[in-house]
Amino acid sequence: MRKGILEYCILLLLSKEKAYSSDIMQKLQAARLIVVEGTLYPLLTRLKNSELLAYHWIESTQGPPRKYYELTDKGKAFLNELESSWTELHNTISHIKNKQINNS
Repeated sequence: MRKGILEYCILLLLSKEKAYSSDIMQKLQAARLIVVEGTLYPLLTRLKNSELLAYHWIESTQGPPRKYYELTDKGKAFLNELESSWTELHNTISHIKNKQINNS
């Protein structure tokens, strides 16, 4: 479940703007989602191999070029599917959480 949520959060971040991997990690950590490099990099590679992400190199003034990730059209479509699934799951859990159970 955590892997799916992490994947969803990465796609959400990249739907807003292209990002360098360490920027992605900082934003996830700022949201209190604990992520280490050993988790993030393989996930980014898997998302790229699934054609949900693409990357390109951008020259850096502070060292070597950086790999910036962005959503592909396939990634945008997949994110829309995840959005629908998340909304449905949230509504279901909210319903169960707020429903009074009658013991009759």
